[in-house]
Amino acid sequence: MTLIDPLGDMLTRIRNAQMRRRDTVRTPASSLRAHVLDVLKTEGYIRGYSEDTNENGLPEFAIELKYSDNVPVIQEIQRVSKPGRRVYASVKNIPVVSNGLGVSILSTPKGVMADHQARAENVGGEVLCRVF
Repeated sequence: MTLIDPLGDMLTRIRNAQMRRRDTVRTPASSLRAHVLDVLKTEGYIRGYSEDTNENGLPEFAIELKYSDNVPVIQEIQRVSKPGRRVYASVKNIPVVSNGLGVSILSTPKGVMADHQARAENVGGEVLCRVF
């Protein structure tokens, strides 16, 4: 099965698994997903992830979700730039999520990074998603 929006699919799987209070969630592997998961891990929104293979031999990620007092750490995770409507931001116009409490994840020429890191490196790019 071909996915139109693989990153949006991963974010929806994370959102749905946290609503059901799951410890882990599995999603097909790709390099963009790995880079986004790296940012989520460094920002403290997930415990971590590991790469496995499913029963068909295809690579997939097992994402360990994070909870604080049985409440999901990720309160809101939303796709910003979609295949039908790409959203780009210059370094001056990078969106701030919840007055700096949340994170926007950007795909820049220097790689996938959080909004504060993009401002520090003075680079803009495509706004992939926002997390709070």
